[in-house]
Amino acid sequence: MVATLPGSSYTDPEIFREEQRKIFESLWFCAFRTDELPGPGAFRTVEIGTESVIVVRGRDGALRAFLNICRHRGARLCAEPEGEVRRTIRCAYHAWSYDLDGRLAAAPNLARMPDIDRIEYGLIPVHLREWLGYGWLCLAGEPPSFEETVTGAATERLGDPAAIEHYHVDELALGRRIRYDVRANWKLLVENFMECYHCATIHPELTAVLPEFAGGYAAQYYVGHGAAFAERAEGFTVDGRAGFGTLPDLSAEQDRRYYAITVKPQVFVNLVPDHVILHRMFPVAADRTVVECDWLYHPDVLASGADLTHSVELFHRVNEQDFDACERTQPGMSSRAYRAGGVLVPSEHHIADFHHWVNQRLRR
Repeated sequence: MVATLPGSSYTDPEIFREEQRKIFESLWFCAFRTDELPGPGAFRTVEIGTESVIVVRGRDGALRAFLNICRHRGARLCAEPEGEVRRTIRCAYHAWSYDLDGRLAAAPNLARMPDIDRIEYGLIPVHLREWLGYGWLCLAGEPPSFEETVTGAATERLGDPAAIEHYHVDELALGRRIRYDVRANWKLLVENFMECYHCATIHPELTAVLPEFAGGYAAQYYVGHGAAFAERAEGFTVDGRAGFGTLPDLSAEQDRRYYAITVKPQVFVNLVPDHVILHRMFPVAADRTVVECDWLYHPDVLASGADLTHSVELFHRVNEQDFDACERTQPGMSSRAYRAGGVLVPSEHHIADFHHWVNQRLRR
């Protein structure tokens, strides 16, 4: 018998704060879509753990990220979630201003401080990488290997480093985004995504398209496995009707298959022949997690004005069913019945691995 984490791991605010420091503020965090910052001066702010980060596109076209804090007296520079600055990022408190590359540009009476180093007292940079059309940020002074901890997750799951490249996710366009505010701990969402022991119980639409999920085995139960579509299913849609044309570069083995990838700590990637679904979790509190789910399609599909309803509706229902289950589980984490945790069945071995990973990050 394998036990889960104890109930307090899902409810204790102090444990959540520790997770913010040792997990979310220490690892690569998928924060935004790069095409959301189209031109120079476009910015977005992102909350990662206890920090606010501003991402801005420079006049040279490059994306850069900085802590969203003025170096003078610590005021937050950008209060809005997104926008555009004309020339500099300006603090509304004392008017210190920074170039789009983070360098201190101007401040009242700056001429009286000739010795101030405008680079040293510029904005604090945050590590940034781009992958799958998203910007990934890391607050750590020395970030972990992106190849090992992020892109390596796709290789570990699919077995071939080139497999995900066939989907050309970075070239897909955002067709729909739905934001879910889930009253549950972030780890409950990860655990739910990793297993399909629940699929026959709460996902009738999904198991109709992917019948093997009714047997309780998740899409990730062995390397390289993709769940096959039902014979009657023409596409990955809520009623099995045809979707859109297969993405151009997929291999024959990837057609009519569903693959799922977990990139710890907060990303789920779902690959199907005609589109990609990507979830990003933003943990807010021990008992609250915001999830942004993006449906990505070939640009030609969106340009044609195609109706995405039946395509989006399938996984939207899956999300609502999953998040409802997580919200019904969260109160039980405070019960004395779950003080020592619960039990994992053999098909949930991925959850045991995830718990081991969490404990390692927290050095328990």
